[in-house]
Amino acid sequence: MTTDPFQHPELAVLDELPADADHVVVEQALRRAGWSPCGVGDWAVVLASPSGQLAARISPFDPTAAYTSALFRRAAATCQVPVLHAFRELEGGAVCSVMERLHPVEQDEGAAFFRALDAREPQVADLVAAIDEVLGAASRELPWCGPLDPNPSNVMRRATGELVLTDPFYADGPNLYGSILTDPMVVARAFPAARRRHMLELPLAESGPWDPVEREKMRAALAWADAELARGLG
Repeated sequence: MTTDPFQHPELAVLDELPADADHVVVEQALRRAGWSPCGVGDWAVVLASPSGQLAARISPFDPTAAYTSALFRRAAATCQVPVLHAFRELEGGAVCSVMERLHPVEQDEGAAFFRALDAREPQVADLVAAIDEVLGAASRELPWCGPLDPNPSNVMRRATGELVLTDPFYADGPNLYGSILTDPMVVARAFPAARRRHMLELPLAESGPWDPVEREKMRAALAWADAELARGLG
């Protein structure tokens, strides 16, 4: 295997992963390499690298993760988004993104950043253009894509002091997961089984775990939809 000479040395562990690695395998590998937990939400867990320079966001299923990484690449020249060091699509639709480690800002600073975006002020004009492009694609391609998330906590500070936009896109989780029970075929068509194998394994650290009975109902509904699609009846 050829090593990228410009790759951060703490990313070498990702090159050693098996081809079928999922979110569990990746988290275990990073922990063995000295990465440590530094955050958890509804959709993902976050690990900090041993040096403290990087953060890995690992999700069993996140429909907007690819769009967020696309924004980070598209807007990299603005220096108003995190430096993206790696984005890996894992087995079963899980994802891992590695970026520079960032630090929280005061709510008023985050809110002011979003006001500048909303007003399309000159200092964020290039970032706004990138958001419009990527969010437009996400809205067309993902039925459950929400608008820009103006939560002030989505603005953070890099080690050198600049503010950056970190997590601006989101999927409407309650609507998406509710659709599994009301119209599972829509969900099954939008996300083939191989891309949602771990859909019901989210950490849900903020909203709380699913009721086990409801979770099994969702699993059964998706299995029914997959069987119908396999028979050509969807």
